[in-house]
Amino acid sequence: MTALLIILAAIALLFVGYVFYGSWLAKQWGIDPTKKTPANERPDGVDYVSAKPAVLMGHHFSSIAGAGPINGPIQAAVFGWVPVFLWCVVGGIFFGGLQDFGSLFASARNEGKSVGEIIKSSMGKTSKKLFIIFALLVLILVIASFVNVVAGTFFTKADADVTFGIVANPTGNQTTAMISLLFIVLAVVYGILTNRFGMKTLPATIIGIAGIILSVIIGLNYGVAMTRTAWIVLIGVYITVASLVPVWILLQPRDYLSSFLLYGMMALALVGIVVSAITGNATFELPAFTGWKTKIGPMFPALFITVACGACSGFHSLIATGTTSKQLDNEKNAKAIGYGSMLIESALGIISLIAVGMVSKTFIVDGAFKGAPPVAFASGISKMFGFADNGNAVYALLTLAVSVFALTSLDTGTRLSRFMFSELFLKEGQKDWKDAQGVRKVLAYPLTGTILMVAIGCVLGGLSLSQIWGLFGAANQLLAGIALMAVAAWLGQAGKNNKMFYIPTVFMLAATITQLVRTIIAKVSAMAAAQTAEQIKAAWHWGNCFQLAFAAAMAILAVALVIEGARTFTKKN
Repeated sequence: MTALLIILAAIALLFVGYVFYGSWLAKQWGIDPTKKTPANERPDGVDYVSAKPAVLMGHHFSSIAGAGPINGPIQAAVFGWVPVFLWCVVGGIFFGGLQDFGSLFASARNEGKSVGEIIKSSMGKTSKKLFIIFALLVLILVIASFVNVVAGTFFTKADADVTFGIVANPTGNQTTAMISLLFIVLAVVYGILTNRFGMKTLPATIIGIAGIILSVIIGLNYGVAMTRTAWIVLIGVYITVASLVPVWILLQPRDYLSSFLLYGMMALALVGIVVSAITGNATFELPAFTGWKTKIGPMFPALFITVACGACSGFHSLIATGTTSKQLDNEKNAKAIGYGSMLIESALGIISLIAVGMVSKTFIVDGAFKGAPPVAFASGISKMFGFADNGNAVYALLTLAVSVFALTSLDTGTRLSRFMFSELFLKEGQKDWKDAQGVRKVLAYPLTGTILMVAIGCVLGGLSLSQIWGLFGAANQLLAGIALMAVAAWLGQAGKNNKMFYIPTVFMLAATITQLVRTIIAKVSAMAAAQTAEQIKAAWHWGNCFQLAFAAAMAILAVALVIEGARTFTKKN
């Protein structure tokens, strides 16, 4: 019954936030349904492609969700369910939703340009360059994190020596791999039907859903087996291609169709919570509060960094201004797509919290989370339905959903890195790589940045998730603080109310810079304290050196951007 009360309270609070606070924001900023959007003003058939609201909602929601609202809240559950619940709800309404909605609106009013361009218009060229470098560092971590998650949901230890194979009676991971590959083919078919043959959305959607069901049936009977390294390489090739082809071929249809899996997964989880409350199949075991400090650190800043996408995520601002704003057909839909998607993601974060609460005695041991969050998520919901093992259809569908959403974030993240890498090397007035000369033209060429970012991300994806996620959380939340600051500066310049951004901006910057400083101190201390050969080898492992260098670089860039932002606000006031 505790789980049912938690989810009902969350849904009620998030709904009230959407209706009242979301509508107030739209009124304060002057959302105008009659104003032409970038997709209608400058369609190019590649990136600027007007999408129907339902299709764009599917793309945006799938892209921002990924595996974040599952990984984050589950790992943060070591603090107890009350802190995670409060941050998902409060953070979603007043922090994450504000950032996502504001970023989408600002970009729509600036020709669909990125956060970097918005920063340039309000804070100057130097700030734009600093932001792009910082965002590219974050996107490397996004690629690394989700490559790790996807490879983990495809790979089974028994497949360690298998080059490639189609297997009968597959494991859950092999099933997930097969369905995910079929899903890519299905998305391409949907894109061709709707954009080249003019099929209406409804009949195409029916065909798409039927295709999903068929893919699931095939996957439950036949799976794909490869080594983990082979999966990482294949994923790298896929996201490289996906980032370069027109959005209507793969990005739009894949994200739209995958959103049905996400909605279905959430509906399945809600049914499971109700069934569990009635039948008692599972008991919510997670304590309300475990203490101010756990093995992942003190509640401030660890809780707010670890939950990440379940409450606020800087990655969302890159998606809102990188792909979504270029497909928005009408400003009136910005609230539902920008603000509404974030609140649904917060609800997913609460569902993840409840799922791990059902199996917390298995996955939370001695104040630390043990295992893979997607496994804990699927296990918890399976348990609600009375399934004790991991070989059931519910478990397979849930792990499939996690991998599909991680892939959508990879698709979008890689495309964003292509945009921003090229943008970094273009001079003033140059629109794309064709306008550049010499080395700049080579570096701004779409394939150059894509291959470089994917290669770095996939190499780092070979690390353990725990080595990447803490750094990703800090970088991601720091990006959120900078994005909030950028939108606030632009709104102020445009003469619109931006005071609602002050507290969220300061809080996110304080929490994330604190976390980065803690990481730097911890790594340096471990390296300095190492004495034996074994200790030195462990402390100076390349993964630790990477984390130290990355944290230091992001902290320096963030401080520089904060100083530039402070100067901008001082001048305006």
